[in-house]
Parts: sequence; structure tokens; C-alpha cells
Amino acid sequence: MSRSDLTLRDGRVLPKDCFHLSFSRSGGAGGQHVNKTESKVDLRLDLTAATAVLGLRDVHRIRSVLENRIDADGMLYVTASEHRSQFQNYEAAMLRMAGLLAGALVRQKRRIATRPTRGSQRRRVDEKRHRGDIKRGRQDGGG
Repeated sequence: MSRSDLTLRDGRVLPKDCFHLSFSRSGGAGGQHVNKTESKVDLRLDLTAATAVLGLRDVHRIRSVLENRIDADGMLYVTASEHRSQFQNYEAAMLRMAGLLAGALVRQKRRIATRPTRGSQRRRVDEKRHRGDIKRGRQDGGG
């Protein structure tokens, strides 16, 4: 199986040396085949080694956003076992890793505080007055 580098959406490339790959037997249905093949993929990204490519700020961001996916050794991990083929599971794990990293590295736009427009304030007050009129109308009828 050929291991390859992971290219992120912004063009940066994480070399294959940053990843640790292991295989194990996958659970679930599958008959005799599943009992003798190691098709489950466990892919781990060494964040310390990835600092050279990503930078300290991005690694810190990944650690904070994906803290529930980081093991005791400080490695970001994903697993894939949905396919019967080891190679397909490897590709699925790489895609999952790329998706996690892309999601974690999205920078939120800073919100600029604005004041409500005069029209929106007037509409709000008019709606409140209208609701009050409706409720006042219910009181008179009694029930």
C-alpha cells in the first residue's frame, strides 16, 4: 500500500512522515473474511511534527477545536472500518482527517456590532403593540 502526503485545502502539504498508520481487525458482520484480515485503519497525525508545516497558531487551534479527538500522546486520530478493503479504509481515513483539519482551521469572521435601524425598531414596537391588542381583545370576551 502506498502512503501519500495529505494536501490541505489551502495548499499546504503534510508529509507522510507526520502520520502513524496501523491496522487491526474490523468488527461486525462479514463471515470468515473479516476474521483473518486487518482492514480497520487507525490514522494518527503527530501534531508536534506537523508544527513545521502548520505553524504554532494553527496547531494550537487544532488542539482546542478537536480536543476530543486527540489521544494521550497528543496525536490527532481517526479510524475507518466501513469498507472491506484496507486500501479503501485508508483513503476514507485520509479524507476524514483532511475534513477535520479543514474544519478546525476555518477562521471565524469577527462580528462588527451594529445598531438596529429605526425602521426595525418601529416594526418591533408595532408588533408588540399589535400582540397586546390581540390579548386585550381576548380578555373582554371571557370564557
